Amino acid sequence: MTLELRAREECTYDAVSLGEVMLRLDPGEGRIRTAREFRVWEGGGEYNVARGLSRCFGLRTAVVTALVDNEVGHLLEGLVLAGGVDTSLVSWVPYDGIGRDVRNGLNFTERGFGVRGAKGVSDRGRSAASQMRPEDTDWEHLFGTLGVRWLHTGGIFAGLSEGTADVAIAAMEAARRHGTVVSYDLNYRPSLWSSVGGPDRAREVNTRIAGLVDVMIGNEEDFTAALGYAVEGASSDLTELPPEAYAAMLADVARDLPQLRVGAVTLRSVRSASRNDWGALAWSPEDGLVQATQRDDLEILDRVGGGDSFASGLAYALLTGRSLDVAVEYGAAHGALAMTTPGDTSMATLAEVEALVRGAGARVER
Repeated sequence: MTLELRAREECTYDAVSLGEVMLRLDPGEGRIRTAREFRVWEGGGEYNVARGLSRCFGLRTAVVTALVDNEVGHLLEGLVLAGGVDTSLVSWVPYDGIGRDVRNGLNFTERGFGVRGAKGVSDRGRSAASQMRPEDTDWEHLFGTLGVRWLHTGGIFAGLSEGTADVAIAAMEAARRHGTVVSYDLNYRPSLWSSVGGPDRAREVNTRIAGLVDVMIGNEEDFTAALGYAVEGASSDLTELPPEAYAAMLADVARDLPQLRVGAVTLRSVRSASRNDWGALAWSPEDGLVQATQRDDLEILDRVGGGDSFASGLAYALLTGRSLDVAVEYGAAHGALAMTTPGDTSMATLAEVEALVRGAGARVER
């Protein structure tokens, strides 16, 4: 499989993500409802990919988003900068004093353990990112003058408000005009869509976007809820299905989206909050279906961001000219490692990812 990528030397950025960056408030091993203190992280489905590509894989990345110009916004800015992601494309919105008109998004997330599942409570209504407009960013300057090799966005950003899908479409159309590869993580979140039309509305929005995507990522439930495709014979235990079932679904997607170059599916079977079966598949017209190493009974510390880390590992491998079967291994290994540490974002190193791809175990390194 060959992706047509812009030359690195003609681009300022290897990858740019478009999406909301929220402040995650984490009660650690406890519960949100009983917490007396929280640890703070930055996170966001689209941003996490840029952060992983920067901090783990050493690529040049930036995020297009909007933040309120107050102390919380600048806390987020510092966290993003610590992750190695360029903030020069952030739109800063004046603060109204109490957040009546605009605010920075918050995400309270507890990790779960054993029979108690992870729980997230977002507080992001009227956030700065949800009020972004297509004209807020000079897309021609970004993709034409500065140059970007890879644009990543997703269904979380597209579902934030009535207008954010239009922002995503404007960015993707400009990216495609300038030869930038576009990836999109379907990332269906029922809480985003429940009050505005549910899966029917999600499918309407994502169908508008899907024709602009080169690399589409999601789990089987994402493809069903966000686009209306299904794996024949699917049940709650998706990893029990043969790979051919997913190949048939991805072939259906590609039939309707002739521009699609890669489809990728993460596979997760939940034994408990702290033990999951974890795997991934990828497909291209040239390669057909390829499958990553299946990791059953994987121990989980914090599952949030595992799929985003899969996406960044996959993108890194494709950006650096690796084959699809290798790329899906990088994605699955990076996702597995990301779930061994707290927070939304990866703390893994490239050396650790490559060691896991080669089959390294968890012995102490001295």
